[in-house]
Amino acid sequence: MLHVDSAASWRGGQNQVLLTARGMAERGHDVAIACRRGGALEERARAARLAVHGLPFRGDLSPAAALGLRRVLRSFRPAAVMLHDPHAVSAGVLAGRGGARRVAVRRVDFALRGALSRRKYGACDAVIAVSRAIAAELERGGLAGERIRLVYEGVPARPPQPGGAEELRALGVPRSADVVGNVAALTGHKDQATLLEAAALLAPLRPEARVLIVGEGERRASLVAQAGRLGIADRVIFAGFRSDVDRLLPAFDVFCLTSHLEGLGTSLLDAMCFARPVVATAAGGIPEAVVDGVTGRLVPVRDARALAEALAEVLADPERSAAMGRAGRERFLERFTADRMVEDTLRVLEAA
Repeated sequence: MLHVDSAASWRGGQNQVLLTARGMAERGHDVAIACRRGGALEERARAARLAVHGLPFRGDLSPAAALGLRRVLRSFRPAAVMLHDPHAVSAGVLAGRGGARRVAVRRVDFALRGALSRRKYGACDAVIAVSRAIAAELERGGLAGERIRLVYEGVPARPPQPGGAEELRALGVPRSADVVGNVAALTGHKDQATLLEAAALLAPLRPEARVLIVGEGERRASLVAQAGRLGIADRVIFAGFRSDVDRLLPAFDVFCLTSHLEGLGTSLLDAMCFARPVVATAAGGIPEAVVDGVTGRLVPVRDARALAEALAEVLADPERSAAMGRAGRERFLERFTADRMVEDTLRVLEAA
């Protein structure tokens, strides 16, 4: 099995590539990863003792990356190639099959961009959509439904655990504070701007509440400035990229995801794994994970008032909040574990 990913940074998609590759290797498959030379995935895959081929990815339709991938196909001779992002799909189509089954993965609910996108995804034997919302978007973009396979993303199952208090104190969160946690890249479609607007509305209702935003991205400076304009700079903590999210998540009173575009959201799955109640927008695949009123609350996208009211509701009732968290963990164990994701992916590859 050869996994191909073009990203330079480390985000949820790259974690999914590594989880899938490791899961397949643990099941006895011969696995390799072809990824951006010098990127975060290359480093972590080598640390995981997987075979790694660094390629010179430079945007879409990169001839050098396609040629490098062709050489990998000839030397490794995989039975199947998984193309994990749009640039990887382009390189995979240009490189040729090399006798392998070719399966693309679509993790975003963005519309396909014209005839070229339709043609390159259509050149694959199958396309895995990580949510029904993405599958529907692919069909609206002109991809034949019989080529699309649903495989939900997954994260490792870990037991709910106490902890995180010391890390929160080190970040400046008062001991008595309600903690609203957000773990996501600071990008436009993750829409932390609406979370900040909601935090300003939440302040008079829950004066001790703090919003902890974990992640980095191009919107950081504008979000910090927005918090200052809203007068909530002392209530919002920008923690940056953290490698100890598993320590922080159990200490959140509520996990909040405010995306206006979202394929599914693996940080959301981590929160459910740790039995955290979720308040999130009803964007993309999020409603396939969060059951409104059962595992958390869903609100319309870009609706700061509805978001603030939902957060206040969950924070005001600790008993109900805990019940939502337990229900979320049960739902996670039923359909969103990494083991289930690997097994379902293998079935797609075998049938492609």
